[in-house]
Amino acid sequence: MYEELLIMNGYGQFVWPAFIFSLASCFYLYAETRSELKQQERIFFLEFREAQAKKIEFIKGKASTKEALSIN
Repeated sequence: MYEELLIMNGYGQFVWPAFIFSLASCFYLYAETRSELKQQERIFFLEFREAQAKKIEFIKGKASTKEALSIN
């Protein structure tokens, strides 16, 4: 039963290497894409954290201006 599945009427010698190559290629592309995504996420979060800090400082300065104007 299993022998017939592996042999596939003589075509198994062509089908199984192609199947293994396709599976290996898909796994390689998955691994490369995942590592690139992790790298881009690190870069994005570093830039976003810096922009967030600048935005907070700008808002603090803006709040003090409103307080100064409201006193007068």
